[in-house]
Amino acid sequence: MRPARKSRRTAALVVALALIASLIAAPSAFANFITPKSGGSPNANAIDDLYKIVLYIAGVVFVIVEGALAYSVYRFRAKKNRVAAQIHGNTRLEVGWTVAAALILVVLTVVTFVKLPSIINPPNSDASGLALSASTTVPNPPNGKKYVICVQARQYIWRYTYGAGCVNGAFARHLPYSYTTMYAPAHTTVVLKIQSTDVIHSWWIPSLGGKVDAVPGYTTFTWFKAFKSDMIYRGQCAQLCGVGHAAMVAFVQTMTPANFQSWLKYQENAITAANNQVTQLRQSLAASGNLSAGGN
Repeated sequence: MRPARKSRRTAALVVALALIASLIAAPSAFANFITPKSGGSPNANAIDDLYKIVLYIAGVVFVIVEGALAYSVYRFRAKKNRVAAQIHGNTRLEVGWTVAAALILVVLTVVTFVKLPSIINPPNSDASGLALSASTTVPNPPNGKKYVICVQARQYIWRYTYGAGCVNGAFARHLPYSYTTMYAPAHTTVVLKIQSTDVIHSWWIPSLGGKVDAVPGYTTFTWFKAFKSDMIYRGQCAQLCGVGHAAMVAFVQTMTPANFQSWLKYQENAITAANNQVTQLRQSLAASGNLSAGGN
């Protein structure tokens, strides 16, 4: 019986060590699998850090609880202790695990509140970012310099409009726009103003931060600051919005500030050229009698 007991103890030790090793290796072995995507923006990294802290603490609690359970099943099995000991309570033990659980909650609360500012509050753009002027709308970097992109959700596509005033008067100002893929300058604090024209949607690019709902009748906000240019980050509408929900994907393509400004200029010229063509066509049709002066 002794060799059998020794082998069982060895097996239990091996299992315990394997569990601990899996927790230690989790961030690298299961990167972006059991932990959030990160690496694209400071707020995404802060979310990832907070998630891992909670995961580590939960992992330690899991190992302790399951280890105690496995030990108890083995140590007090029926073959060895046929008559169960009748224990009516252990005050020290009960107080101990109550205090330990409370301390864990306190630690998690403190860590969460320490991390929240880095998730919510946008930082300044880098010196190598897009040259910006200060503004006062929310959310705001410490120096007030940011680039604004409006995100408009509709079944089942995303529309992006670029520049200040994109919430109201985007068409009158002929602001550049794109669908599905957002173009953004790297090293620049980009503030998003998010709206919906029909039902609730949810903007989510995991590598660039947390998801934010697009609610009809309201404007919600989020931000990101891409570390690298020439990257494409994939996202998805994270709120069930209808039969085409699965096809409502989103992309963010980062660019150098210089290339981004060139892209904006190209879009502005294309919009101006298209408007001129429409105006000429309307005048031609009106002159030939095929279109009334009022455009009907």
